[in-house]
Formats: sequence, structure tokens, C-alpha cells
Amino acid sequence: MIFIWIILIFIIMIIILDQVIQRMYRFDVKVNHITPKRYEIPFEEIYIPLANDKRLYAWWMPASSEKPTLILVHGWGRNLARLLPYIEALHPLKYNLIAFDARGHGSSSPEKHASVGTFSEDILSVIDYLQDTYPAYSRHIGVIGLSIGGGAAINAASWDDRIAGIVTVGAISHPFEIINLEFQKRHIPEFIARFIYRYTALRFKINFDKIAPINNIPNANTDILLIHGADDETVPLVQAQALQAAAKPDHIRLWVIPEKGHSDCHTDDQFWEVITTFFDSLILEPDRS
Repeated sequence: MIFIWIILIFIIMIIILDQVIQRMYRFDVKVNHITPKRYEIPFEEIYIPLANDKRLYAWWMPASSEKPTLILVHGWGRNLARLLPYIEALHPLKYNLIAFDARGHGSSSPEKHASVGTFSEDILSVIDYLQDTYPAYSRHIGVIGLSIGGGAAINAASWDDRIAGIVTVGAISHPFEIINLEFQKRHIPEFIARFIYRYTALRFKINFDKIAPINNIPNANTDILLIHGADDETVPLVQAQALQAAAKPDHIRLWVIPEKGHSDCHTDDQFWEVITTFFDSLILEPDRS
């Protein structure tokens, strides 16, 4: 009888923990109804095939085969509409752009356990698609990633040398740091955050250390520009500083923007000039390693 009670308590604990985790990661999947047409930018709606009959919804906006092609990656719980300010600013400068909804977001296929790892895999799938479908536009590929999309860009560049350079805005360093921060905001002890973190890894077979950008960035040979708001409360500046410290010194630069938070760095007066100068250098130094 005691054994049965132990089993029942164990099952109840698992149910409670699963509910807690689902609440932590839950967000409303919003399908976007605004397109580049608002800015009179021509675009093609495309679907990028993935394994297991899944696909990514994306916008393809070619401009010039002489300029880099930039992959734009949104953050957690968002969709490609978040990237419209980037499209509006960069397309007139003749950059080729492809923006996509990550799995589990927007109009892309659902993903039960989306993570910085699945975001990273999606970036590599977009590169495969570009090279197979638009080879003339694939000579110089860059990535701009926001928040978790920035962390994913770091992973992708660490795993694949086809990426010539990346810009991250408010990039995360490690999934645990995000989990722990949310618990701190609720005044919950760190040991509970660590327990939930480890349980999630075991329960859903996610190797968080393997997909943590801070563990992958030492392997990146591409140039990386980290942009971070000094007042970012969603992903504190200390995470960007940790990424910078872990990277190869000659491939990393951190630009801290005063008085900016997590989602407004692009409103800085120098923002577009800084990132376009960075990406234009990819053409001048495509083989730097």
C-alpha cells in the first residue's frame, strides 16, 4: 500500500512539474497579417521544407546578387513581423533578405519543445534552401538574430562555416540564465530553478549545455557583432559580456547602447550604419578565418 502511495505521489509531482514547465514556455502563437507590402517592398512568400513533413514560412526579398544575403531571426514568442523595421531599413540598401517564422511560431509548423536549439537548426535549413534554390545570392550569407534568435545565430555560426558574419541584438548566453532570471523576478530560490532546469532536460531529452550559445561561441570562426542595450532587463548585459569573454578575441565585438532595453536597440541613431558597415565588410574579407 505504501508503495502505491509513493507511485501516486510521484505521478502527481510529474504532472505538476509538467504544468509548471508548460506555463513557463507557453505563449500565444500569432499568425502575422502585416507584410513588407506595407513599405512597398516586393517579396515572395515561400515555404522551406524540413524533416518529418514540417516547414518554415518565410519572406524572400532579393535585391542585388552583389550584396550579402541576410537571414533575419525573431525572438521567443514573436513572428517575422518583428523584423519589419529591419526589412524597411535594409532592403532599400540592396541587401537580399529572408525572414522566417521559427518552428512553433507564426505560420511555420508547430514544435512541441521549441528551444534555442530548434531555432539554430532552422537557420541552417534556411541556408540549405538558399544555396539549393538561389545559389547566386548565397556567396555571402549573414544572420541578424534577436534575443533567442541571436543565441541561435551564434550556434549556427559555430556549427556551420557557411555563415560569413552575424549580428545579434540582446542575445541569450545560456537557457538556464533565462530560466533563473524569471525565477529571480518572482523571488524564487535558485535551487528550485536548477531543479526545474534539470528536470526539463531529462523529461524532454534536451541537452541545454549543447545548445547553449556560450558553450558554442568559442568554436565560431566567423565575425560576430554583439549588440546589447545597457538597460536590457529581459536578457541582462552580463550575458553579452559573458559571450564576449568566451569568444575568440579577434572575431568578436560588443557594442553596448546606452539607455536602450531589449527591443529598442534599432532605434539608436547609429544602429543601421554600424550593422551595414559590418555586413559590407563581408564582401571585402569573405575568406577571413
